Amino acid sequence: MVNQDVVREDAKLTPDTFAALLAWLDDGVESNGERYIDVRRRLASYFDRRNRPAADDLADRTLTRVAITLAQDGVITTRPPARYCFAVAKYVLLEDLRGDRRLVPFDESRATETTGIASHGAAAAERDAREHRLDCLDSCLQNLKQEQRELIVEYYAESRQKKIQRRRELAMRLGISMNALAIRAWRIREALMTCVRECGDRR
Repeated sequence: MVNQDVVREDAKLTPDTFAALLAWLDDGVESNGERYIDVRRRLASYFDRRNRPAADDLADRTLTRVAITLAQDGVITTRPPARYCFAVAKYVLLEDLRGDRRLVPFDESRATETTGIASHGAAAAERDAREHRLDCLDSCLQNLKQEQRELIVEYYAESRQKKIQRRRELAMRLGISMNALAIRAWRIREALMTCVRECGDRR
């Protein structure tokens, strides 16, 4: 049973919490991280089919909340694990939809020329903010060690259909399991996200 208050909590994963999530998703059958990749891909597809622009981010948010719930409760009895993940995904989708509604004018049919100018200004500001975030990401990537930068770029490269095979090849090349690769990529991604947030705050 999904607790709506729990899934709305914002919390950061730790390596131990993430490892516990991987083990829980495997449900007793070691998959070397492939089960995590498969569930994340299916979640992203779920959000994508509902026309959410940040489907991958919403999939990550869903899995983060599942991991935090698992860490707090110690056990999630719902089986199979993917069923629970999609139950949480429904709450994440509703939150995302509500967030969109807050950005939509109450009555667009009454928009005046002034409103149109303001909307244009808001769109321009959003473009500037997006470009600044991309600049921050480029800068933060350059601050990584070369091997970290190459790993994270390759880890998230390719389309969803090719990601699993590419990551399997990357893990083999590094001589580590898919599980270890997922944890290593997650740590680099967390460091990048922190760097990009701090860069944005300095704007």
